[in-house]
Amino acid sequence: MGSIVESAKQDANGSLAEKKPTVVFVLGGPGCGKGTQCANIVEHFGYTHLSAGDLLRAEIKSGSENGTMIQNMIKEGKIVPSEVTIKLLQKAMEESGNDKFLIDGFPRNEENRAAFEEVTKIEPAFVLFFDCAEEEMERRLLSRNQGREDDNIETIRKRFKVFLESSLPVVEYYDSKGKVRKIDAARPIGEVFESVKAIVAPQNEKVKGYGRVLSLEESEDCDIVHLRSMFEGK
Repeated sequence: MGSIVESAKQDANGSLAEKKPTVVFVLGGPGCGKGTQCANIVEHFGYTHLSAGDLLRAEIKSGSENGTMIQNMIKEGKIVPSEVTIKLLQKAMEESGNDKFLIDGFPRNEENRAAFEEVTKIEPAFVLFFDCAEEEMERRLLSRNQGREDDNIETIRKRFKVFLESSLPVVEYYDSKGKVRKIDAARPIGEVFESVKAIVAPQNEKVKGYGRVLSLEESEDCDIVHLRSMFEGK
């Protein structure tokens, strides 16, 4: 496994780390609606949406040596090492040509979080945490008609338990650093997205603002407060 870790670190030391991309972790319990909101963010703000689970499944489907290894680990009930998932995320980020990313459903635990920061040398700009009562998430998962094998009450409750035990500590860690943006996800989709826009739009302006050149009229009228608010995206 050491070779995977070293390989991931070597990749991180290349073009990706130098680009200093904007990374947003998207976390929330199963059924909180984060996938729907990620799609809205992509459409309105131009982020690239990366799902760790989708990347692992795609790698398995590709039939590559790495994919076979991942499949065998899952069959044996083993947890796929963080560095493997991180390597897939890095590759997808580099190939996207974008510099703004939503990473959905990752990090799943503290070990994932620490490994991501160690390997990539990237910290998230912030964490979007979709907060939703377990009863509401359970209702949504049971009512949706997607034919998913894991949409049964027993499996759903196991997934809730895993989220509470593994993922909530990640949210708490970033909350202690002032990086969590908590959203009430129990509301209708449109209302939730209004809250999302209020969080994401200022960040988008902040990224663009540093590259902006003031016109003569603006430079004459600007005071320090105006400049600060523009660059802080307020």
